Amino acid sequence: MTVSPIRILLVEDEDDFRETSARWMTRKGHHVLTAANGAEAQELLREHSCDVAVFDLNLPGMSGIELLQRVRQDKIDMEVIMLTGQGTIESAVTAMKLGACDFLTKPCSLGDLEHHCALARDRGKLRRENSQLKAIISRSRPTVEIVHQSEPMKQVVKMVQKVAPTDKPVLIQGESGTGKEVVARAIQQHGSLADKPFVTINCAALPEQLVESELFGHQKGSFTGATADKPGLFEIADGGTLFIDEIGELPPALQPKLLRVLEDGSMRRIGSHKEQVVNVRIIAATNRDLSKEVQAGRFREDLYYRINVLTLTLPPLRERHGDLDLLIDHFLPVPWHVDAAVRQALNQYSWPGNVRQLINVVQRATILSDGNDITMDDLPREIVDFADSGSGGTGSTGSGGDQRTRAGRSLRLDDVAKSHVLHVLESNKGNKAQTARVLGIHRRKLYRLLERFAQSDSPEQDSESQQEAIVD
Repeated sequence: MTVSPIRILLVEDEDDFRETSARWMTRKGHHVLTAANGAEAQELLREHSCDVAVFDLNLPGMSGIELLQRVRQDKIDMEVIMLTGQGTIESAVTAMKLGACDFLTKPCSLGDLEHHCALARDRGKLRRENSQLKAIISRSRPTVEIVHQSEPMKQVVKMVQKVAPTDKPVLIQGESGTGKEVVARAIQQHGSLADKPFVTINCAALPEQLVESELFGHQKGSFTGATADKPGLFEIADGGTLFIDEIGELPPALQPKLLRVLEDGSMRRIGSHKEQVVNVRIIAATNRDLSKEVQAGRFREDLYYRINVLTLTLPPLRERHGDLDLLIDHFLPVPWHVDAAVRQALNQYSWPGNVRQLINVVQRATILSDGNDITMDDLPREIVDFADSGSGGTGSTGSGGDQRTRAGRSLRLDDVAKSHVLHVLESNKGNKAQTARVLGIHRRKLYRLLERFAQSDSPEQDSESQQEAIVD
C-alpha cells in the first residue's frame, strides 16, 4: 500500500539509524529533515514545517521530553512520535501526557516507523479539520444579543455573566414572551460549553406521552409506533446544555426521572434495562410560580430545589422603561422607518405578550406597510385603540393630563383626515384607485383607512351614504 508523502523531522543521535531511516523514507517518497540533537531540531523548525516529528528520548544535552516541551510552548502544529529503548517505557508514557501522539520501542523496523508516521499525519489532519469545523460553526452561529438599557435588564445581564461560567442548573422565570430562551442561549454562549450542543425542549408544546420519549429516548418495540431505537435529548445533549422550557408543565410521573438525572446523571431509555450516564447542564424556564406549584402538589419539592440553584427573573416589557425603542430598532429591517406617532403608540401600549408580541407587531407592520414607512394604519387595531383612548402611562408618556391632551389631539387629527379622505373619495365618485392617486398613497392603504373610519363610527352615526359612495 502506497503512503502519500509525509513531511518528517527525525531527531536521533545514533548516526547509522538516523541516516539509514532518512534514506529509506526518502526513497519511499517522503520529505525528511534530520537532526542529531534538540538544538539542531529547533533551528530546522524555525524555517520548515513538518507533519510529523520523531524524537529519541535520550538525546544529548536536551532530552526528547524537553524538546517536546519546547515544541508545545512554541505552539508548533505537528504530531510527535517518541522513540524509546526497552527500559524507558515510563518516560514514553510521560511524553504522551505532554502531547506526544505515539511511541515506538527501538529497535523497530523502518516499515513500522513509516506506518506510525502515516497514522500520526492522518491524526493531525483530522484534528485540524475538526478545529476548522468548530471555528466555522462558531462563526455561523448567531451571537445572542440581549438588547437593553433599562436597569432591570442590566441586572439580568450581570446575573448571566455570573452564572454562565458554572455548570450548575439555572432556573429562568418570567411571563410568556419575555425572552427566556434568548437568556438561556446567552448563558450557554458565555460559558465553557459554548462549543458544545445546546438542545431545547418545550414541555408545553408536546403531548404528555411524548415528553418522556423526547427526553429519555426509547428502544424499538417499547410501545406502539416505536419502530426503531431513538436517542433522547439527554443523550444528544451529553457534554452540553439542555434547555427545558415550561418545566412547570412537566408531567408529575416524569419528575422523579428528571430528578435522578440531575442527581447522578443516570437515565434509561423507555423499554431498556441498560443504564446510561450523561453529563448535561440543565437550564430550565417557566412562566409559573413553581413555589406555589410545589404547595399545590403539582411539582416535586426536591426537584424544585435541585433546579433552583441559580435563578434569574426576567421583567415584563412594560417594566423595561427605555428598552422599547431599542427593541423596535433592533427588530426593524434596514432601511425601514417608524413614524413618531407610531413610536408613541407603541410606548403607551401595555404589551401583555411582551417581546414576542412586539416582534410580531413589527413583522406585521413591515408586511402591510406601503414603502418603508410604518404608520398608525400598519398597527393592529388593539394598539391603535389603546393609543386613541389615552390609556397608557407604562412608557415614557408623561403625566395623565398630557396623555389626555395627546389623545384629544389624535382624535381631532383623525377627524380631519377622515373628512379629507372621504371628500376626495366623493369628488372622484367613489373611484378608489383615482382617490389613492390623488392622496398620494397606495390603494391598499386607502382600503385600511376606510375600514378604520368605518369601525370608528358610533352606532348612532348613519354611514349608509358614505358606504354607497365607496365603489371600485
